[in-house]
Amino acid sequence: MKNIPARGMPAEYPPRSGAPGAKAVVLLSGGLDSATVLAIARSHGFDCYCLSLDYHQRHVAELKAAEKIAVFHGAAAHRVAQLDLSMFGGSALTDAHIDVPEAPTEGIPVTYVPARNTIMLSLALAWAEVLDARDIFIGVNALDYSGYPDCRKEYVQAFQRMANLATKSAVEGRTITVHAPLIDLSKAQIIQQGLSLGVDYAMTVSCYQADEQGRACGLCDSCRFRREGFAAAGVADPTHYQNVSLASDKPCQSIKK
Repeated sequence: MKNIPARGMPAEYPPRSGAPGAKAVVLLSGGLDSATVLAIARSHGFDCYCLSLDYHQRHVAELKAAEKIAVFHGAAAHRVAQLDLSMFGGSALTDAHIDVPEAPTEGIPVTYVPARNTIMLSLALAWAEVLDARDIFIGVNALDYSGYPDCRKEYVQAFQRMANLATKSAVEGRTITVHAPLIDLSKAQIIQQGLSLGVDYAMTVSCYQADEQGRACGLCDSCRFRREGFAAAGVADPTHYQNVSLASDKPCQSIKK
């Protein structure tokens, strides 16, 4: 497979081509962004080993979605790591006493989970070493997001530098690349990219307080960014909402490559 940047990708994004048998660890939350990143990694020929994290988040429906998405996109494996971050609290996603905001807030919102991306990337790095995989994919985005500090390009670059200082594989010459292909894309561009690669966004769960059936509240930051993204992309929103009045009566359009 030729290493050609997919439609809508930043010009500087050229992941190492996935030669037959090349392995990549893909962080898969079950949400819109991570499903798109999995599709991108697969489109570049990687055998994808998907890793999800059960950190005792309130929106556990996304983990069920991640399992389905991994199967749908032909992942080589999917594992769910268990790490109870609710023991620390400090976030509306791990502390039942902190409400999820249902309107835009100033500054970094209480839905930020301290060090979550660092923890997930560290686990991905450990698995990559065991697999002898030299590529890790993460779906962080610096445009349509809530201002989380661990979603910035500088953070991803810093983690990659650390990974290549701290691992046996890198010291022996097998360096690690951390790919964040969505980092500079709008939510609309991400959706368009995913549809061109066959992502079924009806399978994904992005809401910070989805119910057990995976239905979205339609009010939190994540729901707002997602809904606005579908509108800007010019395609119907396939999200399953708790409030049926928010649901689109049209199917999500596919976008041909």
